[in-house]
Amino acid sequence: MGKQGSPFMGPGGKVIIIGATSGIGRELATIYAAKGYFVGITGRRNELLLSLQTKFPKNIVTECFDVTQKENIPHLQTLIQKLDGLDILIYNSGYGDVSKELDWDIEKRTTDVNVNGFIEIVCYAFNYLVNQGHGQIACTSSIASIRGNSHAPAYSASKASESVYMEGLWLKAKKLNKDVSVTDIQPGYVATHLAKGNKKFWEATPQKAAQQIYEAISKKKKRVYITKRWWIVAKFIKWLPFFIYQKLG
Repeated sequence: MGKQGSPFMGPGGKVIIIGATSGIGRELATIYAAKGYFVGITGRRNELLLSLQTKFPKNIVTECFDVTQKENIPHLQTLIQKLDGLDILIYNSGYGDVSKELDWDIEKRTTDVNVNGFIEIVCYAFNYLVNQGHGQIACTSSIASIRGNSHAPAYSASKASESVYMEGLWLKAKKLNKDVSVTDIQPGYVATHLAKGNKKFWEATPQKAAQQIYEAISKKKKRVYITKRWWIVAKFIKWLPFFIYQKLG
């Protein structure tokens, strides 16, 4: 049972999705809420958060903030209080853009969102769940994490950082003998605002991507490629000789 005054008084897991105003995050929030979970959603655009909350007023609470600012942990603590707990945290905030001239503004924002904000929030959530004794953390990384890329160097590097950090947390949870699962999600092309441009090779809809992510989190997968066929591309890119890869990257 929830605490007195909590909006959630029935059974159900508590999920926080960092970055849920659009795309994969919004679709994930819709899936979890429709299945009876209690969901806390975040983002920079409050009107988009509220528009989703109105569809699931009994299952969704909101907290509007930007992960590049200085109040991440107080906002996260407030959201946990609103939900009366936390079982799953999904870090879905992400930023990336083509940096043809190695634009410092692009490189800095990419790092602020995908590295600094990510580590601050996930670190707090991991310790919370370890102290609690159970839970799960998932992060939307990218297939771009596998190797460097001349078109968006900070994006590839930051996503690699996320994936390696998640692997480190998976190992740490095992060494601590805690029932805390860690899921690294590596999407290929998904039709979101970050994709930019025309339809791409094996591009998935946000709905399809979110459904596969939900299933992977439910199965407590360590790493998953979205959609599943991108596993083939991941292996190919990883083992491609550098003298060939340099012509593509």
